[in-house]
Amino acid sequence: MVIIITMKFRTILAILILICGIIVISGCTTNTGNNTTTNNTMDSGYQDVNPVEAKELIDTTPGIIIIDVSPKFDEGHLPGAINYPVSDGSLDKAIPTLNKNDTYLVYCHVDSVAIAGAQKLVDEGFTRVYRLEGNYKAWVDAGYPIEK
Repeated sequence: MVIIITMKFRTILAILILICGIIVISGCTTNTGNNTTTNNTMDSGYQDVNPVEAKELIDTTPGIIIIDVSPKFDEGHLPGAINYPVSDGSLDKAIPTLNKNDTYLVYCHVDSVAIAGAQKLVDEGFTRVYRLEGNYKAWVDAGYPIEK
C-alpha cells in the first residue's frame, strides 16, 4: 500500500514539475512572427523594428534621435547616432535633457543592453521609442551604412 501511494505521489509530482516547466518556458519565449512590434509595444512600451523598418523610420521621421547605448560606439555606429552607454550611466544622465515628445531609435551590440536602454526611456515617460532588432550586427548584415 505504501509503495503504491509513493508511486502515485511521484507520478503526480513529476506531472506538476512538467506543467510548471512548460509554463516557465512558454513565458520566456519570444514572438518570432512578423508581428513582434505589436507584442513588444504591449509588453514593454517600446517597439521592436527590424533593420528594414528602422531604415524606413530614419528616412521618414524628421528629427529622429538614434541612440547607441553600447560602449563600442567608436568601432562603428549608425549614421547620426549619439552615444549614451547604459553601462557607465551616460543614458541615465542624458534622459533629463531629452525631449519626451521626440522619436528615438535605440540599439546596441547586445540585446539585453539595448532592451535596458529602450526600457529606461519608456520608464521615464518617453512614448515614441523603437529598438533595433538584431542591433548593430543586423544593421550591418542588411548592408546599411555605418560611421566610424
